[in-house]
Amino acid sequence: MKLVIMTKPTFFVEEDKILASLFEEGMECLHLYKPDSSPLYSERLLSLLPEEYYRKIIVHNHYYLKNEYDLGGIHIDSPSTPLPDKYKGRFTRTCSTVEELKTARKKAEYVFLKGVFNSCSGHHAAAFSVNELQAASRQGLIDRHVYALGGICPDNIKAAKDLGFGGVVACGDLWNKFDIHNEPDYKELISHFDKLKKAIS
Repeated sequence: MKLVIMTKPTFFVEEDKILASLFEEGMECLHLYKPDSSPLYSERLLSLLPEEYYRKIIVHNHYYLKNEYDLGGIHIDSPSTPLPDKYKGRFTRTCSTVEELKTARKKAEYVFLKGVFNSCSGHHAAAFSVNELQAASRQGLIDRHVYALGGICPDNIKAAKDLGFGGVVACGDLWNKFDIHNEPDYKELISHFDKLKKAIS
């Protein structure tokens, strides 16, 4: 099973240091997700990271960054948005329904299925019942090319694995472990990343 880390949607102080530490700890795939932000901030963040990790980064918008920094690929946040003109590289995609998986998972390297579990913040309920996910798994729609997104934490990774997901996408559960206003360091976040890694193995 694969572990994908998605960035917080906003930039923050220490972000480059934390991301570099996560790569050093064995992070294999980072999704750079910064909607509604100037590409200059993403450029600055990338320029602060060691180049050896660029191939492990997938960018969600400002797709020109993929070539400029020789990143690992691009991610499209909708099942219906076409690929950019003349784009030939690696790409991944997000789906919101099981139906959308039928087509999307055949073309993309992997697909996120959004809303699998209740969000860590408690603001968003799961979009599917366990029965719906089990049915999709039996139909072969959830497989190693489909990654669970939404509410992922160490306690439910086994459930995602049992449903047949090929990977999980951690976001809020990880970033909640670092309070930029009060924390002197980010040891708790790194320790939590190790728990996520152990849970997928």
